[in-house]
Amino acid sequence: MPAAAAPIISSVQKLVLYETRARYFLVGSNHAETKYRVLKIDRTEPKDLVIIDDRHVYTQQEVRELLGRLDLGNRTKMGQKGSSGLFRAVSAFGVVGFVRFLEGYYIVLITKRRKMADIGGHAIYKIEDTNMIYIPNDSVRITHPDEARYLRIFQNVDLSSNFYFSYSYDLSHSLQYNLTVLRMPLEMLKSETTQTRQESFDIFEDEGLITQGGSGVFGICSEPYMKYVWNGELLDIIKNTVHRDWLLYIIHGFCGQSKLLIYGRPVYVTLIARRSSKFAGTRFLKRGANCEGDVANEVETEQILCDASVMSFTAGSYSSYVQVRGSVPLYWSQDISTMMPKPPITLDQADPFAHVAALHFDQMLQRFGSPIIILNLVKEREKRKHERILSEELVAAVTYLNQFLPPEHTIIYIPWDMAKYTKSKLCNVLDRLNVIAESVVKKTGFFVNRPDSYCSILRPDEKWNELGGCVISTGRLQTGVLRTNCVDCLDRTNTAQFMVGKCALAYQLYSLGLIDKPNLQFDTDAVRLFEELYEDHGDTLSLQYGGSQLVHRVKTYRKIAPWTQHSKDIMQTLSRYYSNAFSDADRQDSINLFLGVFHPTEGKPHLWELPTDFYLHHKNTMRLLPTRRSYTYWWTPEVIKHLPLPYDEVICAANLKKLIVKKFHKYEEEIDIHNEFFRPYELSSFDDTFCLAMTSSARDFMPKTFGIDPSPFTVRKPDETGKSVLGNKSNREEAVLQRKTAASAPPPPSEEAVSSSSEDDSGTDREEEGSVSQRSTPVKMTDTGDSAKVTENVVQPMKEVYGINLSDGLSEEDLSIYLRFVQLGQSQHKQDKSSQQFCSRCPDGVIKFK
Repeated sequence: MPAAAAPIISSVQKLVLYETRARYFLVGSNHAETKYRVLKIDRTEPKDLVIIDDRHVYTQQEVRELLGRLDLGNRTKMGQKGSSGLFRAVSAFGVVGFVRFLEGYYIVLITKRRKMADIGGHAIYKIEDTNMIYIPNDSVRITHPDEARYLRIFQNVDLSSNFYFSYSYDLSHSLQYNLTVLRMPLEMLKSETTQTRQESFDIFEDEGLITQGGSGVFGICSEPYMKYVWNGELLDIIKNTVHRDWLLYIIHGFCGQSKLLIYGRPVYVTLIARRSSKFAGTRFLKRGANCEGDVANEVETEQILCDASVMSFTAGSYSSYVQVRGSVPLYWSQDISTMMPKPPITLDQADPFAHVAALHFDQMLQRFGSPIIILNLVKEREKRKHERILSEELVAAVTYLNQFLPPEHTIIYIPWDMAKYTKSKLCNVLDRLNVIAESVVKKTGFFVNRPDSYCSILRPDEKWNELGGCVISTGRLQTGVLRTNCVDCLDRTNTAQFMVGKCALAYQLYSLGLIDKPNLQFDTDAVRLFEELYEDHGDTLSLQYGGSQLVHRVKTYRKIAPWTQHSKDIMQTLSRYYSNAFSDADRQDSINLFLGVFHPTEGKPHLWELPTDFYLHHKNTMRLLPTRRSYTYWWTPEVIKHLPLPYDEVICAANLKKLIVKKFHKYEEEIDIHNEFFRPYELSSFDDTFCLAMTSSARDFMPKTFGIDPSPFTVRKPDETGKSVLGNKSNREEAVLQRKTAASAPPPPSEEAVSSSSEDDSGTDREEEGSVSQRSTPVKMTDTGDSAKVTENVVQPMKEVYGINLSDGLSEEDLSIYLRFVQLGQSQHKQDKSSQQFCSRCPDGVIKFK
């Protein structure tokens, strides 16, 4: 039988940092603690980072002997038993990276993690806590007065808020890419293995290789897609020095997983959002695109469907669909100095040849193939030109670029004024979105790793025969992608993406033989589960970019939202406004420092002294770019040759160089996902098992009434569901704080490294005492017991609330009083001593601001 291929599992999953006066020793092991690696970090250099990796794989006994010798050799007196020469400083689960400001280097370690999803037995973890340790010894430390301020700015990026990693699954790539790599032809894997051995300088790399009878498995490790990696700059200094297992790449965004039970058959629905680290920032401070074609608020969202009854990537059934959101790819901005809720849109630079849009769409063609479909949701008709400025420029750019592309690969542009249709009583927004979604999915197709089911051949559906994409012998490939945008790429975009995702989910379920027609209806357990995932996804991304949760949700556009939702929408609008006005500048500085956009340098202006970060993100303002692209042949030649397939997934010499291929015996731990998932060497508890704790359609959505159809595809009335349309307040209020941060359902207890002395990272919106960050945790509206009373009191002044004119300006004092007004209710507010001044200014109950 031919050799199979499998992802290589990192051998560094548990770490212990040992300390001596002159060195740190970082000892890493696999989860079974059978193989160890050791890093030596010098502490005598005040500003340089000196790391030595001997690249040897130690056994447990060898590590104990090594640590014993180090302990004995570093004691103050030979033979002294009272004092130890080797101290255990901290335990961890991975290295985020190394960073230096104006003094010496720091090491950032993951000290607490939580399992968030499982894809084919490969665990995805969320960072729960980190520890930042200064490396140089106190005796050689050269102090700088501004070091503490830089450290505080750096730690404002809350690593415990929606950062994810995996030891064996490449989160920076899509499932289609990862499985395409595993299906490479056997001859290429053999040749690539030979090249890897010739180029490798690790004499222990092929230790223990067994090829008896020709049986073996090719382990494959691919380079991450650095656009979606957030600690690439922190690992860059050690990338060429240490073994690859020490490099743990993290992504930022969202990850949630729920279980769809179809008559007892478990199907996992996973939603992963990757936020781009290029041109990253906050809402009003990062708009449009930079000179390299990277756009603000660019997020790649992937929904993965897998039959959980079979775990293997080779034998199991997997399907995925990818879509993208991002700011309009033009040079534009909004001036927030006017303190207006909607600052005017300004086009900063003339771009008659759509240069920046060409760079952006060239990147998309390379990663996703063709067709690229743009769904533009900005307003088309306005009394005063505002959003329409972007539509006109985007149409001109797409029209210009399309005239040079081959007709079969042109960019498809779909304009739709979603706000206008929402206000109309005659139009159903979601019905129109559903029509758009059907046409989009038919053009792009989706990924599935198995041929069409026999039932699809016996009972073919009309829509199935019209499906696009690329059909291959082993399944289907998605070619092309939908790119959705509004102005902020938050509320309208999330609803549109949900509708497209819902349409794609129906095709995915149909391709796996789980439903008889590629259609899903609202008010079914399956769609409610999927809608909850997308709400969490939208809330999380909105907090990261806009400073508040979603204002308009799917229920809002379905016009079934409860009347209490209006007051919550106002709260989120004000929270977003407050964050944009008072917090975004500090958050932007933190992101620039964390991503390495700004490097502190002695003798140059500090980060807080810069009037703008425009020059940091637009490199062509500081120096001339080496090459200028053609105005007509604006694409990369290699990319256009392989369309509609994405060039990144084409098997060619350039892409093969990005892979590390090594041959293993089929039972070796580096590729044995069975042992990695089931862990027979440790005691397991059902209470801590992730697959039992995740959100389940049967437990959380299906009615508990006897005799109800258990199918998750049955349409149910609101009073029949396990979770009503309005939601069970007693349960939802209790779970919302954890669910919005950590994904869909309350997950099992997080793993905390033993002996960790981590300090809480202070987020930008976090107080000095360590209160909860607004970006990671939603605002809790009311206590459960008072919810009925508060909503009743909020209804009366609702008309006046909508009459607030925020354009007149809003003081921080009035904002805080108003937030209190909505939470307490008008009747209670008049008795509140802290707001008597406010009430005396509005005796008739009309809310006004100075």
